[in-house]
Amino acid sequence: MIELTINGNTRQLDIEPEMPLLWALRNELGLTGTKFGCGIAACGACTVHVDGQPVRSCVTPVSAVQNGQITTIEGLAQNAAGSAARTAVQQAWIEHQVPQCGYCQSGMIMAVSALLAANPNPDDATIERSVSNVCRCGTYPRISKAIRGVIADHAAQPDTTRGDTV
Repeated sequence: MIELTINGNTRQLDIEPEMPLLWALRNELGLTGTKFGCGIAACGACTVHVDGQPVRSCVTPVSAVQNGQITTIEGLAQNAAGSAARTAVQQAWIEHQVPQCGYCQSGMIMAVSALLAANPNPDDATIERSVSNVCRCGTYPRISKAIRGVIADHAAQPDTTRGDTV
């Protein structure tokens, strides 16, 4: 029996410890927002967060994450009350009409969300290093605009820790 905490809920699964996290999420728990792309951790369609860090779930055995907090695209936008709300990254994806086919977008959003949580103002080189997901439709210009939009919106927000009220 494997115990996983996914999107804030602890689940017991009768699965083998070497089962890839991707298949546990999709086949055992019905969380199909995380996609299978390549199976070798190259494309990033399967990206989820484990303890806030982006992880390629297609090559991550469940035994490696059973003590971690796993967040999927379905749980990314849950607010403290447990109801759904869009994150800034998800809203930017809509505003900049990022998806074409949309297949890679949940993994892309997860990778970008992890980056911006760790570094709210990354430079272009950091973005390129950190978000290595593949978009076969080539929506990279829109992805870049969406990321820059989130960064600009964040920079425009007053820092309440300093007492700014603008």
